[in-house]
Amino acid sequence: MTDTKWMIKGREFVQCNCAYGCPCQFNSRPTHGECHAVGAVQIEEGYHGTTKLDGLNVAMIVAWPGAIHEGGGRVVPIVDERADEKQREALLRIMTGEDTEPGATFFQVFSTTFEKVFDPVFVPVEIDIDVDGRTGRVNVPGWIDTRGEPIRNPVTGEPHRARINLPQGFEYDICEVGRGWSETKGPVALSIEDAHAHFSKLHMTGAGVVH
Repeated sequence: MTDTKWMIKGREFVQCNCAYGCPCQFNSRPTHGECHAVGAVQIEEGYHGTTKLDGLNVAMIVAWPGAIHEGGGRVVPIVDERADEKQREALLRIMTGEDTEPGATFFQVFSTTFEKVFDPVFVPVEIDIDVDGRTGRVNVPGWIDTRGEPIRNPVTGEPHRARINLPQGFEYDICEVGRGWSETKGPVALSIEDAHAHFSKLHMTGAGVVH
């Protein structure tokens, strides 16, 4: 860790293979034993030192053979091709947990659990997230096709709203819970059908989530 200060504000959409609600959010084991997920962040405002990060997008494809804390994970970091060289370096430092207090953000925590970090990919990253509406779309041509929507009441078919609040969490303060589908390609190829998704307003620094 260095003394370089950073901050990002924006929106996040994560889709994983657990049942709705995701037991990992409650320190329980993944629904199916392993954790497979796609995560994406739209940065509305941000900086890393003197480097501005406003308007850029990042994503990641991740997979662990068991619970995240047990390690053995694999990750493909994906950075908006619009980022210049300094912005790419800054975003990758944030995504890999650099310049961050230990345990302060999910980026830093996850970085300690990866057995294999594939070379970063610099490509178009299209993200559309409506946190309150519980909808999301991530399109990274050749890599990710993910969509999210509200959970539906099984009797009425009406949208069902549920939230998770983690006052001491390292990812978000409050998230809206939904459902989603993902297909990924590359070294971490995933196919996830109708499983957990969450949508949140993100605000974090190297010291952690701003609650």
